[in-house]
Amino acid sequence: MAAKSQTAYLCGACGAEHRQWQGRCSACGEWNSLSRLRLAAALPAAGLGGEAAVVRKLSEVHTEAADRLPTGFAELDRVLGGGLVPGAVVLIGGDPGAGKSTLLLQVCAAVATQHPALYVTGEESLEQLALRSARLGLAAAPLEAVAETRAEVIAGLIEQRRPRLVVLDSVQVMQLESVEGTPGSVGQVRETAAYFTRLAKAGGVVVVLVGHVTKEGNLAGPKVLEHMIDCFLMLDSPAGSRYRTLRGFKNRFGAVNELGVFAMTGRGMREVVNPSAIFLQRGDLEAPGSVATVIWEGTRPILVEIQALVNPVQGGHSSRVAVGLDQQRLAMHLAVLQRHCGVQLGDQDVFANVVGGLRIAETGADLALLLAVLSSFRNRPLPKHLIVFGELGLTGEVRPVPNGQERLREARKHGFKAAIIPYANRPPQVIEGMAVHGVKGLGAALDAVASL
Repeated sequence: MAAKSQTAYLCGACGAEHRQWQGRCSACGEWNSLSRLRLAAALPAAGLGGEAAVVRKLSEVHTEAADRLPTGFAELDRVLGGGLVPGAVVLIGGDPGAGKSTLLLQVCAAVATQHPALYVTGEESLEQLALRSARLGLAAAPLEAVAETRAEVIAGLIEQRRPRLVVLDSVQVMQLESVEGTPGSVGQVRETAAYFTRLAKAGGVVVVLVGHVTKEGNLAGPKVLEHMIDCFLMLDSPAGSRYRTLRGFKNRFGAVNELGVFAMTGRGMREVVNPSAIFLQRGDLEAPGSVATVIWEGTRPILVEIQALVNPVQGGHSSRVAVGLDQQRLAMHLAVLQRHCGVQLGDQDVFANVVGGLRIAETGADLALLLAVLSSFRNRPLPKHLIVFGELGLTGEVRPVPNGQERLREARKHGFKAAIIPYANRPPQVIEGMAVHGVKGLGAALDAVASL
C-alpha cells in the first residue's frame, strides 16, 4: 500500500514545523505566520540512491581519500580545507554587492577547464551572465550555464549533463512544485536545500548554494538550512573597502573560522597572498593610540593594527565604541585598568578600531587593545617596531594564547624588533633581532612599555 502524502505547517518567522494549523506559532509567538507544506511520501528502507539501507560496522567500511576539486583560488581552498569535496553542499552568504556571484563565476570557469561545471542563475538572464563573464575575461572558458529556478528541471539537467560542480544562484529564488509557497519562503528554502543536498550525496556532485542575508547581517531563511549543509561561508565587504574577507563558520571537511582575503578589481576577485601587508598599513610617524598585534585566524597568523582614541567627554555620559572588536569586552578591560592600575577613564570617551575592517573574535588582542587605549590617554606613542598580544583576565593577569611561537615568527618576519607577550608564551630560544618581554600581569606590561 502506497504511503499517503502528509501536510505540515511551517512558521514563516522562525521555520518551526507544526502538524496542524494554529493562529499563533508556539515556538516564536508570531501570529498568522503558518503556511501549509505538502510533504513527500517516505520510501521505506530506501537510501540516497534508492537502494535498501544496509547496516554495517564502521570498521568494515572501506574509505578512500576523495580527490578534492581545486577552485583556482588558494585562499578559497584554504577556507574550504583544501578544495571542494565531491558530494559536499557549500552555502555562501554575504551582503548585496559583496562579490558572491563574481567569485563563484570565476571558480566555475576555473573548474570547467578540467571538469564539467554548471552555473545555474535564477536572478540574471544568460545574456547578462555572458556580459559579466566577458568583463571578467572568462568568455573563452568552457562553462555551461542555464537560467532556471525550477528545482525538478535543474535536477534533470544535472542528471543529463553530469557536472562535477553546480552553482545555484541563489537558493532563495529556487522552488519545488510539490511545495506550496512563493520562492524565498521558509518552506521553499528549506525543502529546496534538502532536495539538492540529497541530490549531491547521491550523485557525488558538489553543489554550491548562494544565500541572501538580512539587514542584520544574518543568513536569510530557516536556521535548519545551516544544519543540513556541509560548509557555510560568509563573504564580508567592509564599507568603502575593495577588500573582501571570506570566513568559514561551519566545515565538516576542514577547520572552522578559517579566513581568506580577496580584493575586488575590475577583472573580478583577486586573492591576497599576504593579508598582513594589507591590515598592517601604518604611517611613517609614530602616533599615540596605535599598536600592532598578531591574531590567529584558522591555521595562520595575521598582523593587524589596533587604534584607540581617548577624549574628554563633551557633556553627557561617556561613550564606549568598538569597531571590529567586542564592545562589551572593551568596557570590561577599562574596568580592569581602573581596578588594578588606578587609571580613571570614567570622564573620557573611548573609541577603538581595527584597521582594514577586519573583525577580531579571539582574546589574543586584549593586551594590545588596552595598551593602545593607555597610549592615547597619556598621549605617548608606542614604538612602531613593537608587537603585543595576550589575553587579559579580570584579576589583571596576562594569560597565554594558542600558537604563541608562530605569532612571534610572523611578527619577526615583518620586521618587528620588540614584543610584549604572556610569560607562558616565551620562546624556548632567543629570537635573533627581537627582544621578547614576557609579562604575568598588566602592571608588568606597563613597566615593559616604559622600558622600551
